[in-house]
Amino acid sequence: MMEKWEAKLKKIEERASHYERKPLSSVYRPRLSKTEDPPSIWKLFHRQNQAFNFVKSCKENVHVFALECKVGDGQRVYLVTTYTQLWFYYKSRKTLLHCYEVIPENAVCKLYFDLEFNKLANPGYDGKKMVALLIEHVCKALQELFNVHCSAEDVFNLDSSTDEKFSRHLIFQLHDVAFKDNVHVGNFVRKILQPALHLIAKEDDDRIQETIDREVSHFSEEPLKQGISCNKMFPDKAVGKNSETLEGLRSAEQTSPDLSFLVVKNSTGEKHLFVDLGVYTRNRNFRLYKSSKIGKCVALEVAEDNKFFPKQSKNISEENQYFLTSLVSNVRFSDTLRILTCDIPQNKRKRAEYFNRTSTSVETIEGFQCSPYPEVDQFVLSLVNRNDIKGGTFFAL
Repeated sequence: MMEKWEAKLKKIEERASHYERKPLSSVYRPRLSKTEDPPSIWKLFHRQNQAFNFVKSCKENVHVFALECKVGDGQRVYLVTTYTQLWFYYKSRKTLLHCYEVIPENAVCKLYFDLEFNKLANPGYDGKKMVALLIEHVCKALQELFNVHCSAEDVFNLDSSTDEKFSRHLIFQLHDVAFKDNVHVGNFVRKILQPALHLIAKEDDDRIQETIDREVSHFSEEPLKQGISCNKMFPDKAVGKNSETLEGLRSAEQTSPDLSFLVVKNSTGEKHLFVDLGVYTRNRNFRLYKSSKIGKCVALEVAEDNKFFPKQSKNISEENQYFLTSLVSNVRFSDTLRILTCDIPQNKRKRAEYFNRTSTSVETIEGFQCSPYPEVDQFVLSLVNRNDIKGGTFFAL
């Protein structure tokens, strides 16, 4: 009996000595299935700013994702977790079916596009060909503006098209190259799509008047903060009467690439771009690979004409690699990483010329020098320049 007790006492002393050398963590941190996986962080918030505030307090490399909750009301909750933790639960596709990456404000990110058009309103349009032509144009622009070489093999092409709508996401996988943030991405996209924007601006006066009636109530402050200059949207020589504007645009088109394939119609017959320019705002929610919109059954999948394939890895499955590749703000930092910027500054001299050299300094007037709608600006300018009425500033109501 005494021998058994002494044996138990010896084991207890050995265990106590072991824990003295290697004490237990003061706070239990559950992990995933592998010991090398990161600690579990999985926290939900009802407000986006609360989620980002929590991210700032974390030492771990965590990110914010948006989860759609109810059909129709647009309500979302915000999840803070790591990429590894999210994929652990996301890959089963039994839950987390309607997820979005929140692209943080001022965060380095990849070049990305959201493309769509109504098939019924655009019969005969070849979506795959349009995507290929757009990729070719973007690659050429990257080469000319930044000396960055890429091709269709560097573009992750995701498809969520239906019988009614053609829909794609493009995420460029540039080698050791990223943009300063998604606002700079938006500036770059607008810059290289100017010829297509000019084509839309050539609509007749009747359409412009209809646009004013329809759009003036939708002016918002957000697009104006992006610093898009009217001088960039329309050349100086295009300012004046409508006839002079059209002549200026025709002249500009002669030296511009043909981007007419990017002009499509919506269900009411109005023309707009194949490229959605509204996805470059701060803290933008961008749908995840394999996710669908709530109330819809079509998820983002690898497109049939996708030419990008991730490098094979022993430790990461192909599906996981596709998932990580699809994340716009998932940028691997290195000493050789180039950060691209595309600022569109407000040129005071050209802006003054744009408003026909008004004697009142535009710097002293509160308001904005242009609206988010270039065709509306052009129509208003054609009116204020009549009868020697000079100058003007737009005010958001």
